[in-house]
Amino acid sequence: MFAEHVRDLAVTAAVFGFFAATWFGWAQEGPPRPWRRYLIAGTVVSYLVMLAGIVLAWRHWDDGTVFTADSSRTFGIVVGIEFGAAAAMAVLLTVMRRKELIPVWIAFIVGVHLFPVAAIIEYPLVHVTAVLVTAVVLASLPFARKRRLPVSAVVGAGTGVVLLAAAIASALAASWG
Repeated sequence: MFAEHVRDLAVTAAVFGFFAATWFGWAQEGPPRPWRRYLIAGTVVSYLVMLAGIVLAWRHWDDGTVFTADSSRTFGIVVGIEFGAAAAMAVLLTVMRRKELIPVWIAFIVGVHLFPVAAIIEYPLVHVTAVLVTAVVLASLPFARKRRLPVSAVVGAGTGVVLLAAAIASALAASWG
């Protein structure tokens, strides 16, 4: 379930911690008042896990990584496609006056892009994370509409929780490695 190299686990914890905090932040765009304290707590915990991941990566920097010249290039292409697709659709949704759907689209792109990333970094937990983020996306819009909640709050909180859980699991695995 975990990556072969401790450094890759640690960097994953740092990256997922950072992006979990970002999603919890996005969820604070008009959430129900009782959610706010949990979203702030999620943001703080996410940053702490990110810092732990950075420290663990620094401590294990020379322990090896799955990244080679080829896998780094492939990873860069996947991330570039992700950013391009997210940006293009965000612009289109803005032009269509459907800005409220931007976080749903971006979370969908994040979930989908994690599938090839998991294969590149040879880390099965990232496949699980991809499935869960994609599931959050599919459930968030109907859930938000049915309960008259801002979709950014629903998709942001759900995506933040998934990424934070993966970050914590990665940090724990790295600390045991």
